[in-house]
Amino acid sequence: MALTIEEIIKGEIILSAEDVVIKFSLRGQELTAIRGASLDLHKGESLAIVGESGSGKSVLTKSFMGLLDSNGRIEEGTIMYNGQDLARFKSEEQWIQIRGREIAMVFQDPMTSLNPLKTIGRQVQESIELHRNMKGEEAKKLAVEILNDVGISDPEKRYSQFPHEFSGGMRQRVVIAIAVACNPNILICDEPTTALDVTIQAQILQLLKNLQEKYGLTIIYITHDLGVVANVADRIAVMYAGDIVEIGTAEEVFFDPRHPYTWALLSSLPQLGIKGEPLYSIKGTPPNLFKEITGDAFAPRNPRALKVDFVIRPPYFQVSPTHKAKTWLLDPRAPKVEPPLMIQKMREKWGEVNVQP
Repeated sequence: MALTIEEIIKGEIILSAEDVVIKFSLRGQELTAIRGASLDLHKGESLAIVGESGSGKSVLTKSFMGLLDSNGRIEEGTIMYNGQDLARFKSEEQWIQIRGREIAMVFQDPMTSLNPLKTIGRQVQESIELHRNMKGEEAKKLAVEILNDVGISDPEKRYSQFPHEFSGGMRQRVVIAIAVACNPNILICDEPTTALDVTIQAQILQLLKNLQEKYGLTIIYITHDLGVVANVADRIAVMYAGDIVEIGTAEEVFFDPRHPYTWALLSSLPQLGIKGEPLYSIKGTPPNLFKEITGDAFAPRNPRALKVDFVIRPPYFQVSPTHKAKTWLLDPRAPKVEPPLMIQKMREKWGEVNVQP
């Protein structure tokens, strides 16, 4: 039976990242991709990390697996998992104990994740043999079972086929099967539905929900599309310019958002557009991460920015026990600033639904 969001948040924290700073050396310059981000991941939850391309979603989660590019490094902060600080890991030998076995990842392009010269069954079986100490027929039997679990029909026959014989949606199922075969505690899904059409997207997301329940997974979804995770995420973390600017339950972030960037993201959803009116788009561009950012990184693009936003970086302000945001608008001294009309309507709709009889 699935846990409620209240039960999840009161439960075990399986991974805790605190004040993480990640830098990359590029052409003699330093780019600060992650600027002091903090995140707690609760056992059994589905957490979606959303934000524009380049906001740092993939970089942050790759640091949980030691997958940063060779020119990248964790400069500050801690990433605690199972009593170990992953931020201090230096050798590949250390990461082998974590990568796949404890934390696995599903990448957005299945064709580049699969070996075109090996059968899909063999690729699933390799994960089992490497991480679960099974060999031969025992490993093959489990591989076929997992292929069946991810919705691949006639798995015994499909076991012997190659990636080019599968459709895009089926290849994504195989990639998920390889990740699940490692028997991880945490599964990171990096834009798992980007290359798929809308119908297949829904199937893959439902598949991940089913696998989470069967295998007891904790899932992190990475996406730039809030609409994709509306029905699968327990909590949503909103990233902008290398920092998590708002985090709360899915209901709180969708219907009671507090950060102006979250307002802008939600207003950009095509599903919320009004017929005959142009779709909303966020003005300006994200900040240059080669330069030091002063104040709130979103301030130059925020029509509702306060003077303090350009001077001092805001701390987290607690909205509820499960919801917080980094915006000076939540400071008790701040003037009252109304969110965009679309956000006000969503808030009213949520209020009507949650009215006690």
